[in-house]
Amino acid sequence: MRFAVPEQATEIVLVRHGETVRADPSRPFPLLDGHGDPELAPQGLDQADRIARILEGTKVDAIYVTPLRRTGETAAPLAKRTGITPQVEPGLREVRLGEWEGGLYRHKIISRDPLALEMVERERWDVIPGAESNEELAARVTEAIGNISSANPGGRVVVFSHGGAIGMVLALATRSRPFAFVAVDNGAISTIVVSGDQWFLRGFNDVCHLA
Repeated sequence: MRFAVPEQATEIVLVRHGETVRADPSRPFPLLDGHGDPELAPQGLDQADRIARILEGTKVDAIYVTPLRRTGETAAPLAKRTGITPQVEPGLREVRLGEWEGGLYRHKIISRDPLALEMVERERWDVIPGAESNEELAARVTEAIGNISSANPGGRVVVFSHGGAIGMVLALATRSRPFAFVAVDNGAISTIVVSGDQWFLRGFNDVCHLA
């Protein structure tokens, strides 16, 4: 039996950006408003095309991106195929990583840095020096989802965002642990339905289109 959501509910398709260029500790990514801002790698560009092909035949009322270039580059093929100009929603930008911005975060995780292990154990971003707190992240993504839902009642929108932000949205929707959904693949599609203050999870980490 399919659960019936209210008529004016908004379906929000959350797409994580495609794979970006590799991080080089000796050459940090450029920063935009304190966030690392790498471009897509060739594989990420291919993922963007595959995302567009799977979504162009579905209902799309609006497209949203964040200020960071990797979401705009991932959204570009779908925007071109649908003729929809993406709107920018800053509240769904990636979690701020403080002293680990510019690509350093990836190396800290790979090298199993003690602070990285503590961050995962405690499920708190602000274990990283200068990083955004879970509460700050939750507040801004909640506001952003509310803005998108209010602007598109009864619509279906595609939002190109980031792993940390999408993970927090899904954790809030399901009242789960803070890091329960952070393992989102590049190019993966997750979906929520928003009806007022109620959020419903409809899909998580679909990567069939990337096979």
